[in-house]
Amino acid sequence: MLGKPVVLVTRTLPPAVEERLRGDYDVWLNRDDRPIPPEDLPALARRLGAQAMLVTPTDRLERGVIEALPNSVAIIASFSVGYEHIDHNAAARRGILVTNTPGVLSDATADVALLLMLGAARRASEGERLVRSGYWKGLTPVQLLGRHLHGQRLGILGMGRIGQALAERARPLGLEIHYHNRTPIAEDAAKGAIFHATVEDLLAVSDVLSLHCPATPLTRKLLNAERLALLPPGAIVVNTARGILIDDEALIAALNSGQIFAAGLDVYDNEPDLHPAYRSLPNVFLLPHLGSATIETRTAMGFLALDNLDAYFGGREPPHRVA
Repeated sequence: MLGKPVVLVTRTLPPAVEERLRGDYDVWLNRDDRPIPPEDLPALARRLGAQAMLVTPTDRLERGVIEALPNSVAIIASFSVGYEHIDHNAAARRGILVTNTPGVLSDATADVALLLMLGAARRASEGERLVRSGYWKGLTPVQLLGRHLHGQRLGILGMGRIGQALAERARPLGLEIHYHNRTPIAEDAAKGAIFHATVEDLLAVSDVLSLHCPATPLTRKLLNAERLALLPPGAIVVNTARGILIDDEALIAALNSGQIFAAGLDVYDNEPDLHPAYRSLPNVFLLPHLGSATIETRTAMGFLALDNLDAYFGGREPPHRVA
């Protein structure tokens, strides 16, 4: 291959990642960091002669987009663990490799799950708004009473790297750990966490439920009205996985009725256009998809994406190929 491979990068990345990109590739960077409409990506890739694309979950590469990409594109490196935003079957039919960036964001995302759990339980967003508004008149015995987490049962739906990292953080707070996975994890990894063979069995014992399963057609709206009803009255729901796991209308109804005490959400269906009712509900602690948003983690994700590109253009199998 003559010259440096041409890489189309769809969003602004951490400085160290962009510096490495500029050193190793002929790179096109999205300087204003505005989302590029997916239907515009094939023409841009063709104009640049791109041989690789480095994309993020905000880039929806559905079948039509993949099929319209020029033949020059050989690999799509996603700056993410999940890759449901890419039609990898369409990519495979075109002979385009797809890679992701697993492992390095587990701790950062588990930290945010814990933050959401505590923030929802202790009504943190309501308290902050009260202080900022200037209407706080000082402590009163019944002001913003929340829920105590010590001695409660934490249900983790999806006991992979992030779920296990959350369990590590929750144990010192005195929570009893329960989980559901497709199969039980090893005893030394479970560290006493109690396995439940079905989602329904887990929900019945989850005073706090934290979602950590992948987004697939089977998990869309997994947490619907019927399953929410299985949670103990006054449960707390936390989601740092993917927004499509929750039936928004069902969760909003449960929050309004008091069936669910509070929710902590970092991800949303069709984000950033989240269901407008969430913004007005006082018992929802909202974050703007901050799960992996630390300098260290986002830089490590970028480096993994580049490791995949380096391997491919060096004639080796990318270490994190998913398709």
